[in-house]
Amino acid sequence: MAVHFHYTDITPFKWKVIPIKKWLESIAVQEHFKIENLSYVFCTDAYLIELNIKYLDHNTYTDILTFDYSEQPESKRLEGEIYISIDRVRENATLFKTTFESELSRVLAHGLLHLIGYKDKNPEEQQMMRAKENYYIASTPICQ
Repeated sequence: MAVHFHYTDITPFKWKVIPIKKWLESIAVQEHFKIENLSYVFCTDAYLIELNIKYLDHNTYTDILTFDYSEQPESKRLEGEIYISIDRVRENATLFKTTFESELSRVLAHGLLHLIGYKDKNPEEQQMMRAKENYYIASTPICQ
């Protein structure tokens, strides 16, 4: 499979990896893309903030950083790395009164949607991103 999961500075958690990979690939297909090589790296706040400072010059906590390595966007073939702070996912799940699994699904889909080309810088983009996340979360194997 073209989707890979890695763990940096955290203990790997137990989940059904194959259905999650298939779910992510199905999102790409529904959006008319193909995942060539996509790595999700689960890490701590401390690790992610170092990346945030180094590559984006932001000294703020975030739940996700997406690096797009796709060489030809018109080819519709996705390559990239998505870093996810499990600390942020846990805290956001509490803040938004949802489960860890649901928030993790949202962030997994969110990073992939960024690679596909969806943005979230203004209210219209945020609304579209949230609608797409909600649509795909409804079919995630994590929450079932």
